[in-house]
Amino acid sequence: MDNSVFDILIYVFDRYMLEELPASAERETLARDLESAGFGEANVERALDWLADLAAERERPDLRGDGSFRVYAPQELARLDPQCRGLLASLEAAGILPPSQREIVIDRLLALDTEELDIEQVKWVVLMVLSSQPGQELAYARMEDLVFDVSHHEPH
Repeated sequence: MDNSVFDILIYVFDRYMLEELPASAERETLARDLESAGFGEANVERALDWLADLAAERERPDLRGDGSFRVYAPQELARLDPQCRGLLASLEAAGILPPSQREIVIDRLLALDTEELDIEQVKWVVLMVLSSQPGQELAYARMEDLVFDVSHHEPH
């Protein structure tokens, strides 16, 4: 079975917690590991490209919130439904997702190979972005609590 790029990203995140994004020298090792875990070669390559692009985002300048709101482009509106956009706005308002990281999240979401993005994908991509950015440990911890409290605990 050929899993999606998103499935591969979740696997990598769960297994390696993205403490260190795979360096190019380790890419072949990671690709072999993913393929031996049953992921298809084409999607493994796309997932590794996605991670490499995320690693490159460390250089993006930090944008400070100035009280303005984000205007979404038509192609962003087509892929990010109101629930997804609302989550991003609430995370930003709560101080979990700074504007610069929000832009990386939107970029990485749009880079996923899925037609319709859902709220769980947004949460996971936010976690991946925050874990990859220096100085975001507190925001990451708050987001991790939100993701795991909502998605992994059944109500009694």
